[in-house]
Order: sequence, then structure tokens, then C-alpha cells
Amino acid sequence: MKYYKYSLLILIVVLLMGFTSASDKPKYNVLFIVSDDLNCDLGAYGNEQIFTPNIDKLAERGVLFGNVHNQYPWCGPSRASFMTGMYPDQTKIKKLRVYLRQAVPKVITMGQRFRQENYHSVRVGKIFHYHNPRDIGTAGHDDNYTWDQTVNPYGRDKIEEYKINTLKPKAYGGTLSWLEAEGTDEEQTDGIGASEAIDFLDRFAKSGEHFFLAYGLYRPHTPFVAPKKYFDLYETQEMNIPKSSDAYLTSLPEPAARSVREKKDQNNLDEDLAKTIKEAYYATTSFVDAQIGRVLDKLKETGLDKNTIVVFTSDHGYHLGEHGHWQKRTLFDNATRVPLILAGPGININEKIMNAPVELVDIYPTLMELVGFSTPEFVSGKSFAPLLKDSSARVRKSALTELGVSMENGTKITGYSIKTERYRFTQWGVNGVMGTELYDHREDRNELNNLTDKKSYKAIKDSLTKMLLKRIAEAKTKPKGLGVQIEAVEEWGEPKTIHSRPKTGQ
Repeated sequence: MKYYKYSLLILIVVLLMGFTSASDKPKYNVLFIVSDDLNCDLGAYGNEQIFTPNIDKLAERGVLFGNVHNQYPWCGPSRASFMTGMYPDQTKIKKLRVYLRQAVPKVITMGQRFRQENYHSVRVGKIFHYHNPRDIGTAGHDDNYTWDQTVNPYGRDKIEEYKINTLKPKAYGGTLSWLEAEGTDEEQTDGIGASEAIDFLDRFAKSGEHFFLAYGLYRPHTPFVAPKKYFDLYETQEMNIPKSSDAYLTSLPEPAARSVREKKDQNNLDEDLAKTIKEAYYATTSFVDAQIGRVLDKLKETGLDKNTIVVFTSDHGYHLGEHGHWQKRTLFDNATRVPLILAGPGININEKIMNAPVELVDIYPTLMELVGFSTPEFVSGKSFAPLLKDSSARVRKSALTELGVSMENGTKITGYSIKTERYRFTQWGVNGVMGTELYDHREDRNELNNLTDKKSYKAIKDSLTKMLLKRIAEAKTKPKGLGVQIEAVEEWGEPKTIHSRPKTGQ
């Protein structure tokens, strides 16, 4: 009898120990920081001219990924893609003014997945598409199923829009525009957003709630607006502007050439004007860095940094004169490549810069693995969590990006591009009928020498062609468990103001 009592006691102790260890397993929070139109001109990525100490510090205590690419270099499609972990051919969103549920009504977004696990999901600022700056202060094309709570900051940059310098009168969002602003950081939209994110961190530190906090900045997207002190960090005449001639366009397929001359009023800028605009972009990037620093300082001050995974990225890159272009919407590295830094508990691998190909759709499944949640079946991205344990690991051989370009005759040509560790290969039209591009980054990081017709690269081109066609087919496959996909969804039209005036004599 004593033996059975003793055995029972041991069994109870063992069970209790197991229960305790399971309940004591840490639950990680997530701070998801997304900038708008930010390229890799950052100190942590090797740019010695720009001043970004806070992002650089984050990279020092985390892992920087150097070969990360978005799936569509345009705000709306890219954001719908990474928030669902699916390719644009799967979300069916390749335009700006589309709400997510118009196309994939049953999808479970990244933030929604956290809500399912009783996390508090919060958005401050821009995560899904907004017309920037027009929609500042509104919910834009947000998805209300993703969040428990949202904040739409509205700052001095929006209120004093009339002061902004622009290449086209009263046009700011899609046009090069800039302002050396008066006032403080906290008066700007992104500064207000940082203050709101800080307030949430204070609240979560007191309540003990687990959270997915998404802080989306509206900058450095045009208009490039920042307080004067950030402009004072730079000398205008020290800005280097890449040279590009129209003769260069003859080396490109027609859709590619059209993509880098899409903005006619931004082609062949006067050099002094170009330097002024580039300085404004850098100043705005430094302002963004300062706001991120404020939030990260609060994360540390509250002690939440000990159990919070920080993700920092951007929706796509941005040309600053490279290939003669000033915008996004190309299939060159300048538009497809984005910064990605992860930091937090368990993320302390010695390899600080990784060249493994990664896609923005990979963030969703990676976070699910890091926090211990199951990933929805429809998610097409691949978790790169193995890279955080072993820098030699690889989860994919290439990163895929897509872009549609409107031709002069009104037709739209779609291009697909893959970036491997060494090469970029792009084809325009079905099976490359409108042309191809091949760049060797070991010799040509600026992607200026198209090798597609070089005999010495034929075997490489053939191999990359097979890889790209396989990637395209996979990206077009309807994911299991997604539910209905709605093709050819219509954009929400712009309301037109009708001005009526009485006829003469009435």
C-alpha cells in the first residue's frame, strides 16, 4: 500500500512539473514597425552618408537581412501581400484603392491571427494602403478584422500641406515634393504616431497583456517632410546623383525602359534640384529613424524588450535617380529590395548580415513559428526562423517580385523577376515574349549591364528561366484553405465634386 501511495505521489509531482513548465514557457509580444517607401540607404546597410543611429543600433542587437524583396513594388499590393503571407497573384490585389476583403473575404491576416490567440492587436498609423498624404487622419483602405484598436494620427505636415514644394502644383503623394518644416517631431504625423505607440507600450507594461503592436510610418514617402534639424544633418551639394542617359534605355526590354521613365515630369531633373530632393529624402529618413528610436527606447524602459520580438521593414524600396528614375514601380533592386531587421529574445545569432534570399511574405510564417502559433494553411511564405539559428541555412533559392507596366498603346505587360544570392533575372510578358534581363551582382550590383544575350551566361540564363517559371506557377496557385478569391475587383473610384453655378440672367 505504501508503495502505491509513493508511486502516486511521484506521478502527481511529475504531472505538476510538466504543467508548470508549460505554463512558464514565455509568450512573446511583437512590435511590427513598417516604414513607407524606405530603401536600403541606411547606416546599417553600409551607407556612410546617412544618419540613422536608432535603426543601426537595432541591427547591432538583432539580425539584419541583406537580400529581402517585396512581392509587388507598390504600396497597396505589397501591404496586402505581406499582411496575408500570399503573392499578389493569390490576393488578386494589384491596384491601390482596393480593400482586402473585396478580393479574399475569408483570409486571416497576420494581426487577425494574433487576435485569435487573445493577443491585443493594435495599429498605429499606416499598415494597409493609404493614399499618402491625402488619407492621413483617416482609416484609408484598412482592414478592421485585423485590429482590436486603431489610431490614425494627423499632424502638422498634413495641416501645413500648402507650404510644401512640389514639381506639380497641389500634387504631393505621387510627385516629388518636400518641405523643411517648422516645429517639433511630436507635431508631425509620424511623431504623433510614435507618441501613441509609446502610450500603448506603457499600458501593456502595466496590464501584462500580450500584444501585436503595428507602428506604421507615413514617411519617407513623398512629400519628404521633416523638421529643419534633420535637413541640417546634410549638405545639399554633397548629394551624389547617379547619371543616366536615354541611350541606356536601348539595353532594356521596352516595358523595363518604360518603367524607369514612367513619371515624365520627374525625368532629366536639373542636378541642383535633384540634390535638393535627395537631401530631403535623407532628412526624412533620419526623422523616421528618430521616431523609431523613441518607440524602441520606451520598449526598453518598460522592460518589454525582454519578451518582445521587434520586426522592422518597409513596403518597397525607392529610386533616387538610379536608372534615371525617382519613384518605386520597377523590377530593379532599388525598388524591390527592402530593409529587414529582427531583434528580441532568442535572436542573437553571430551572423549579423545575411545574404539568403527572403521575401516579405515570409514574415508572417516566421512570426508564427517564433511565437509558437500554427500558421494558416493558405500562407504561401516560408518561415526563415531556421536562419536565426544557422546562418548557412536556406529556406528558398530566390525572391520573387511582380510588376504590371502600362504600355503606350494601353495594354498592360506583366514582368516577373527573381533575385538569387548572385543574380537577378527578369522576364516581361508570357515566357519573356517582351524581353528579358540578366544581371550578375558579383560584377554589377547597380544592375546596369544586361547580360541576357551574352553567350557566356547562356547556361545560367537557362537555369534561371526554369527557376522563374516554376516560381511564377507556384505564385499563381490558389492556396489551400483560403476560400473564395474574387478576380478583377474594382478600385474604389474617386468622388467628383460637381460645381454648379446659375446661368446668366437668373
